[in-house]
Amino acid sequence: MSKKFFITATLKILFIILLIHVISLFTFDKWIEYKKVSFHSAKISTKMNGYSIAFISDVHYMSASDLKNIVQELSQQKVNLLVLGGDFPVSMEEPQKTMEILSQIVTTDGIYGVEGNHDRYQKLFAAMKRYSIQPLSNSGVRIREKFYLAGVEDLWNRQPNIEQAIAEAETGDFVLLIAHNPDVSMMQNTTGVDLILSGHTHGGQITLFGLWAPALKIKSPYYITRYGQRFMSGWAKSRDGTPVYVSKGVGTFFQIPRVFARPQVVLFTLMTDEVVPQ
Repeated sequence: MSKKFFITATLKILFIILLIHVISLFTFDKWIEYKKVSFHSAKISTKMNGYSIAFISDVHYMSASDLKNIVQELSQQKVNLLVLGGDFPVSMEEPQKTMEILSQIVTTDGIYGVEGNHDRYQKLFAAMKRYSIQPLSNSGVRIREKFYLAGVEDLWNRQPNIEQAIAEAETGDFVLLIAHNPDVSMMQNTTGVDLILSGHTHGGQITLFGLWAPALKIKSPYYITRYGQRFMSGWAKSRDGTPVYVSKGVGTFFQIPRVFARPQVVLFTLMTDEVVPQ
């Protein structure tokens, strides 16, 4: 094999890879996926079997019209609970409009949310309360019998405290924790939690066929997570083995495009079972 042939073949392969990623950028990576996920646990009561939870995270620079499309879709889904994972539009000093739009999603058990690293939590929480969305800040609330929802402060900006957030949960409760940054699950005790929902990593934002800089060993001065590919998206485990689900989120940060990191709203269904996702 000649050197010229090798160089030509390499360039062709690189061009094809680039073309595939450009096509993905302008097609799939612009379409929101409504990803359906089932979670099985023996701690979920028979009364809660089939309970539905919508999870929206990392809205960032999403337009009002796109956000309204999500509202319309989720209202048709008839979810029981909506949880918000933090990071709302940076371009809006006051998050009033975003909360006003999201508050229109119809649920049976309300809307709850936590702050992200790009949120000014005082303004965010004030906007949430104005539109009957309950903020969770190292605190929790009983949603239904044997179902406890908790949320923590952002890891980069404040002091998340899982122990404090779940302090009022009772023995036998199914405990769901919302933490914007999944890294907190590796730094604190999660044994009192049954499921953690996080966002923050955007599915890597710009990836090579779904792999991103930390996994590819590309040197970078800034990693959004300390744990590489572990928390890019989908199922993972905390330090203590608690299931963690990381959403890719729905928006983009400073108009940075998504490449092989399709935006998503995650629709969870809780099931009474002893099967735990691996």
